[in-house]
Amino acid sequence: MLRIINTGLFYLLLSTWTMFWFIFCCVSLPILPANRRHRVIVKPWCQTALFLSKHLCGVHYRVIGAENIPNSAGVIISNHQSTWETFFLQTVFSPQTQVIKRELLFIPFFGWTFRLLNPIAINRQDVRGSLKVIINKGTSLLQQGNWILIFPEGTRKPCGKLGKYSSGGAALAINAGKQIVPVAHNAGRVWPSHQWLKKPGTITVIIGKPIDTTDKNHKQLSNELHAWTEQQLANIDK
Repeated sequence: MLRIINTGLFYLLLSTWTMFWFIFCCVSLPILPANRRHRVIVKPWCQTALFLSKHLCGVHYRVIGAENIPNSAGVIISNHQSTWETFFLQTVFSPQTQVIKRELLFIPFFGWTFRLLNPIAINRQDVRGSLKVIINKGTSLLQQGNWILIFPEGTRKPCGKLGKYSSGGAALAINAGKQIVPVAHNAGRVWPSHQWLKKPGTITVIIGKPIDTTDKNHKQLSNELHAWTEQQLANIDK
């Protein structure tokens, strides 16, 4: 019963915070330089979400490999198990935007604010068109110094399962001549996919060494990233 109450309180406070934050965004975004919007708007919102999840739901985390994060922006490739990692990764890599399904832009408050932050919104039904959007818009944003976050599985998977990796993120990094920073985590263990109730526990996040994309094939690179993530998840679960 306590978990139900705490989870409900978490969502109530987060929703209230989001509505007030949306008003602040509408006022501040037009006057903020593009390269400061993520640090001023997105990062504090996500830090608040992590704070609430920690103190209300008992969701803690530990990070292995933070020293591997390079100084220059690149492409972040992460497995996807829950909403938690979308919050967390925004607080680690900044400024940042991400590849998202375009339906998210229509979520009240959250989606409307997201739209103002220039994400790479794609139609997942149009694979070829989506790849073109990712490469063209992503390359431009990378050249402006933005990190690009991509979940190559496309959708959330249950903890213990790793979906097939699309090669869009690898193709983007190769085209832009940027490094890839691989990330693996087991957030689904305490924040289960498509479940409302949260479980207290500690999430492990592993940040791998940057991968140079020079002279690499995007399909081979994508397979390499999938194998790395699979190995890290196996180690986490030991």
